[in-house]
Amino acid sequence: MKRYFLKLCYKGTLFNGFQIQQNAKTIQSEVEKALQVFYKTEINLTGSSRTDAGVHAIENYFHFDTTLEILQKHIYNLNAILPDDIVLLELKEVNNTAHCRFDALYREYKYYIYQEKNPFLKDKAFFYPYALDFVLMQEAANLLMLYQNFTAFSKKHTQVNNFNCAITKSHWIQENDCWVYNVQSNRFLRGMVRALVATMLKVGRGQISIEEFKNLIEQKNSASAFFDAPAHGLFLVKVEYPTTL
Repeated sequence: MKRYFLKLCYKGTLFNGFQIQQNAKTIQSEVEKALQVFYKTEINLTGSSRTDAGVHAIENYFHFDTTLEILQKHIYNLNAILPDDIVLLELKEVNNTAHCRFDALYREYKYYIYQEKNPFLKDKAFFYPYALDFVLMQEAANLLMLYQNFTAFSKKHTQVNNFNCAITKSHWIQENDCWVYNVQSNRFLRGMVRALVATMLKVGRGQISIEEFKNLIEQKNSASAFFDAPAHGLFLVKVEYPTTL
């Protein structure tokens, strides 16, 4: 039995998230279906991280175990079976204990917003046509790297052992016609990136102050944060692993 990492990208608009769900069209269900069609046997996938319905990925991973001969050239055949919204990028044999979720060193996300109407950004960024103070928003983004507990930015009823995250990158940048929040951490809580963005947008509009933003983090109460940044502006852009897997 050998273990393989499968690297892929996808546009999440038409899917109910990354991980398999009963009676739902997900990225995992579509990839497992394609694998079964091509290899003529069922292959069960393990995902590196959960992304919600509508969230996109430039880079994400599955791993799976099989006794079949798996070759990189099979990517072409599998992509021919998959819908256009999902593209497999790489098949790589790894050691039998490698885990695409638990061995990840960090994950990196970008959240895109645009402020002037643009039909080409509709499904890939959040249209937010309000005046924003990006100096204040950057100040809020910098604050996040001083903290470890992000209970305030986690959706309720999340089954995790703790709410600690080590954020190593947190800043607002401009990319073409968009403002982008770029964040990197060893882990993320459920709904965390969208909550961070939604709350920082309140800072940018002057609806909450930097001091109130700081207090919100320290109070660890998710009822105080905002979670209304829509899914379609969010991209998982990188999952980093050790070089020796």
